[in-house]
Amino acid sequence: MRMDCCEHEHVSKKDVTGPHNGHHAESGAHEHEHGSPGMSHGSAKDFLRRFWIVTFLLIPLALTNTAVADFLHIPLFGLNKWIQFGIATIIFSFSLVFFRHAVHEIKARAYGMMTLVSLAVGSGYVFSAIGTFVPAISVEFYLEIATLIWVLLFGHFLEARSSSAAGDALSEVAKLLPQTAHRISGEKEEDVPVFALVEGDTVRVKSGERIPADGRVLLGASSVDESLVSGESKPLEKGKDAHVLAGSIVLSGSLTIQLTRVGEHSTVGQIQKLVAAAQKTKPRSQRIADKASAVLTFVAGITALLVLLVWSLIIGEPFVFAVTLAITVLVIACPHALGLAIPTVTTTATSLAVKNGIFIKNLAKIEIIKKANYVLFDKTGTLTRGEFGVADIVSLSGTTKDAVLKIAASLGRHSSHVIDRSIVSHAQKGNHSLLAVHDFKNIAGRGIRGRIGNEEYFLGNSAYMTELHIDMNEADAASKQLIDSGKTAVVLADAKKAFGVIALADEIKPESRAAVRKLHALGVKVAMLTGDNETVAGGVAHELGIDTYFAKVLPEDKYRYVKKLQAEGNTVLMVGDGVNDAPALTQSDAGIAIGAGTDVAVEAGDVVLLRSNPEDVVRLIILSRMVYRKMIQNL
Repeated sequence: MRMDCCEHEHVSKKDVTGPHNGHHAESGAHEHEHGSPGMSHGSAKDFLRRFWIVTFLLIPLALTNTAVADFLHIPLFGLNKWIQFGIATIIFSFSLVFFRHAVHEIKARAYGMMTLVSLAVGSGYVFSAIGTFVPAISVEFYLEIATLIWVLLFGHFLEARSSSAAGDALSEVAKLLPQTAHRISGEKEEDVPVFALVEGDTVRVKSGERIPADGRVLLGASSVDESLVSGESKPLEKGKDAHVLAGSIVLSGSLTIQLTRVGEHSTVGQIQKLVAAAQKTKPRSQRIADKASAVLTFVAGITALLVLLVWSLIIGEPFVFAVTLAITVLVIACPHALGLAIPTVTTTATSLAVKNGIFIKNLAKIEIIKKANYVLFDKTGTLTRGEFGVADIVSLSGTTKDAVLKIAASLGRHSSHVIDRSIVSHAQKGNHSLLAVHDFKNIAGRGIRGRIGNEEYFLGNSAYMTELHIDMNEADAASKQLIDSGKTAVVLADAKKAFGVIALADEIKPESRAAVRKLHALGVKVAMLTGDNETVAGGVAHELGIDTYFAKVLPEDKYRYVKKLQAEGNTVLMVGDGVNDAPALTQSDAGIAIGAGTDVAVEAGDVVLLRSNPEDVVRLIILSRMVYRKMIQNL
């Protein structure tokens, strides 16, 4: 929570190909809400250094103060006032940072803590300095303004230490793309930097590599993981003429792709543009300390002016005496404790949050989080595990489930496909011993086959079984029921008929059910955004008891749904972990990133959940409400 009523955001726009693209990065735009630079670890050290210097200087300043010297019975020297002037001037120089912040407040017409501090410190120092050179003015405020600066520096140190500078989500988006690509020119294949690619180029992407730009498949077939970009949890089969997205991963085989959109025009480039746009339009909230300071500044200013007029014009006291009283009002009205009221709470709150698996990057968001009435969860990797798992096994024709799993896993052990790996992993967890397989074959986009003993078995989708003219009478009904519930179904058959169906799905986290239930208890509505289809989204939403859900949502749609809810007057928290969530995280009133997610989501979020546990969102809201209540009490 910044108490100096200043917020500074650095928006950096880089070409999506990152530092390798050779283009000159566009300079960052500095946006001031109320004016002050954001805190960082470096500024925390700087404020601590200033604090200790002022602490050291306060000792001789206090000992040369007339009131202190009289109380301690310390004799004063003839050079006393000059020593005070010199020390106070050095200490005053450390307060110039407050004046810079005050200028931003005044320009923004958002008078807050720094305006009041600057009025008190500035008028007190100038009046005291004049009094040093003009014997007729005997009042000095050196010690008063020095202690005010001392306390404020410590308050700034506390908040700087408990804050973390927001990262640059835009640069993180660039990391989705590979640095080089395998470009094909005629019969020749060469590795070139990604920034050298142009629309129409042909590239080859091998197993395990990221696709460098959007394009169309010319040759090859493979499963492609688009979850980080599109939000689709299930790997998609891509064959000839299929469209592929920049940043997605080829899981098996290789693809020859003709590029259709490169650089800023690609999907990754569009996400980067959305993040930049959201950073500029993100809703702001005036900080609580500023609200108190604004009132106090107005009251103190009016009171000081009235004191000056009453004592000089009505009572008839000398003008110098009236000015002395007016400045006294300003110095006294500037409460030292106000500088610590917020930082002391936020420092403690930060420690409590981390112990509960929550890292609050932007403490100013506590005010927003405590009044949130809508939480939007991304599905994949947030409410669900983000990885395929065996959800159900249906045995047919008198075969046992164990037999279906054992044969399917024995075949799948020889495949690199994500579905086959999930089946093998499930069998290994159940300590099933796998069988020897001979004459194994992988049929791209269809399934696999192999011989166990003297019998040949087939594992794949319904289309594959139809091609093989296998009896699917029993299997079709079971497959349809599983698919309708949002699962992916694969069929196991021998040469004659299908005798088993295995369903796979993105598993729901056990904590998700409790999180939704507890959010409802707090009076907060829950919504879900996902790139999955209507069937999958509806199944998850129904199982978790979510208020509303949005399916087949593209990255730009997530961003728009957040804006739509905000336009309806809602305070929206967005929780996500994927690259496709970054624009929505940035646009939301407060973005909450799952810590185990992508760097882009973590950089775009205001809060990071260290444990990938959706229940931590509940803890965050409860903590923010408690912290806000304590801030009010302190003020």
